[in-house]
Amino acid sequence: MSPFLGEVIGTMILIVFGAGIGAGSSLKGSYSNNPGWIVITLAWGLAVTMAVFAVGSISGAHLNPAVTVALAVNGSFPWADVPSYIIAQLLGAIIGATLVFLHYFPHWKGTEDPGTKLGVFATGPAIPHTFSNVFSEMFGTFILVLGLLFIGANNFTEGLNPIAVGLLIVVIGMSLGGTTGYAINPARDLGPRIAHFLLPIPGKGGSNWAYSWIPVVGPILGGALGAVFYKTVFLGEAGSYTWPVVGASIVVLSLSYVFGKKQSSNTTASQAA
Repeated sequence: MSPFLGEVIGTMILIVFGAGIGAGSSLKGSYSNNPGWIVITLAWGLAVTMAVFAVGSISGAHLNPAVTVALAVNGSFPWADVPSYIIAQLLGAIIGATLVFLHYFPHWKGTEDPGTKLGVFATGPAIPHTFSNVFSEMFGTFILVLGLLFIGANNFTEGLNPIAVGLLIVVIGMSLGGTTGYAINPARDLGPRIAHFLLPIPGKGGSNWAYSWIPVVGPILGGALGAVFYKTVFLGEAGSYTWPVVGASIVVLSLSYVFGKKQSSNTTASQAA
C-alpha cells in the first residue's frame, strides 16, 4: 500500500469512528443518544488509536494536515510530499463522513434540528467569538503537536505510541474541547463539512461556511507553532521557520480580534435597530 492510500484509509477510519460517535450521540432514534462529553472524547481518542495502528507503519499516520505541515516545518517530513498527504486526508475524511451518513441513513429524517445534523460532520463554537475561537483551535493544535513530538522522543513508548496518541486526543478533548469542539485537524472538519454540503441529508440546512476557515487556519498555525516551539526550546535549534510562523500567528490573531470585534458590533447594532 502507498503512503497516499494509507492516509486515505487512516483518515477514513478516524472519521468513521469520530463522526460515528457524533451521529450516535445526537441523532434521534439511536440507542447511543446523548451519552455525554466524556464518551465522545473517549471515542475520538480510540478513533485516532485505531487509525494509527492501521496505517502508522505505512504513511506515518499523520491523518491531519496540521500535523503534516508541522512535521515539514520541523524538518522531519519533506515539503514535496505535503500536498499529496493533505489531498489524501481530505479524501479519506469525505469518504468516512459519507459512510457515516449511509450507516445512520434513516435517522437523519427523524432529527429535525439542522444544527444537530451539521454537528455530526463539522465543528462549531459553543460561544461564537472569532478571536477566542481561532485561539482555541490554535492552542489545542499547539498542544497536540507538542504532545506528539514528546511521545516520539521517548523510546519506551515504542509499540504503545498509538495508545499514547489516543490518550492525548482524549485529554485535549476533555480539557480544551468545550469551546469549539476541538477540530484540531483541518481535514477532520473540512472533509466532513464538504460531505455535508454535497450529501442529500433531509432538512440539513447550511454548512456554516462562514466559520469553516477557523478550524483550518487555526490548527495549521497552532501545529506549526508547536513544531517551532519544540525545536527551539527543547532541542535548542533555531529553525528558519520560527519567526515567520510566529509572525503569521500574531497577524491572524490580531485580524481575528479586530474584524471579530467589528462583526460583533455590527450584529449588536443591527439587533438594536
